[in-house]
Amino acid sequence: MSAEPVKFAYWVPNVSGGLVTSTIEQRTDWGYEYNRKLAVLAEDNGFEYALTQVRYMASYGAEYQHESTGFSLALLLATQRLKVIAAVHPGLWHPGVLAKLGATADHLSNGRFAVNVVSGWFRDEFTALGEPWLEHDERYRRSEEFIRALRLLWTEDHAELAGDFYRLRDFTLKPKPLGTPGRPHPEIFQGGNSTAARAMAGRVSDWYFSNGRDLDGVAEQLADIRAAASRAGRRPPGFGLNAFLIARDTEAEARETLREIVAHADTEAVEGFGAAVAQAGRSTADGKGMWQDSTFEDLVQYNDGFRTGLIGTPEQIAERIVAHKRLGVDLFLLGFLHYHEEIEYFGRRVLPLVRELEAADSTDPASVPAHA
Repeated sequence: MSAEPVKFAYWVPNVSGGLVTSTIEQRTDWGYEYNRKLAVLAEDNGFEYALTQVRYMASYGAEYQHESTGFSLALLLATQRLKVIAAVHPGLWHPGVLAKLGATADHLSNGRFAVNVVSGWFRDEFTALGEPWLEHDERYRRSEEFIRALRLLWTEDHAELAGDFYRLRDFTLKPKPLGTPGRPHPEIFQGGNSTAARAMAGRVSDWYFSNGRDLDGVAEQLADIRAAASRAGRRPPGFGLNAFLIARDTEAEARETLREIVAHADTEAVEGFGAAVAQAGRSTADGKGMWQDSTFEDLVQYNDGFRTGLIGTPEQIAERIVAHKRLGVDLFLLGFLHYHEEIEYFGRRVLPLVRELEAADSTDPASVPAHA
């Protein structure tokens, strides 16, 4: 288990419809003013990162979307400590253009810009823009090359790359991002649950984001990623886990909230999303793409956030967070129903319990499972 405190990020609701595909009331808003206040509230309640979503066109309950890199920069300029991760799609971005934007954002924010490289699941976004749609493992090959190009551009002069998807010819980026000890360039995150995604994370990424998973699912993914990193001769990436958090004063209240979310699910949108992601993952070499074993209930939170199990009292949630940390989870990426109220509740009621449990583990090695 890492001696570092577990970190927390939140999904920025810069896309309409909230973080569940349900008609239940969600006291959240996709606009800037709401999100500006939310970012300040989050960094004052223990959140180190925020992740801006990216959709380029209306789909499956997300009618409106703010573009992720511009929105990320606005949130960086509204905060003092929060690191903001902008989601981007290779195939719709050239790494040189993103590298330039990222270097500027890093300077303007004093080194708080990060990027999440999203290989993509929504075919229509590519075809509607006239861009080719690659099948699953080819998308991950492109993403890996994109990350290699990005790192070259951010760290070296006279960058050269003759790849299958991108080419750099004696390209020098100035200014470079703000390099600091342990952070030579903006942190590079990636998502994906497939075998191809895990192998790519082990080879090139700083952080890996998993869809929601129980303890066994996390252990399996960690083993694969660590093995891939070992084969590549590098340290394993940090491990981030998605979760939809429902903390209430009683477990019965939390479970009832989950029941109501699912009972009011937008069935047409959930089923449409399920069909789209199934198509996107079917072409994996071994049939282990994202969402392949997701139920209807899982897909109501479109990154399987209910499966992590952060639903209950503050005490129950803190215990489950630390149980995941003992396995090797370094960061939780959280979504909420009512963001302002629930992030404040998290900081006041849940986070102190997490830190107490971590402190107890650090002074009592016998409390940590042997496999951690």
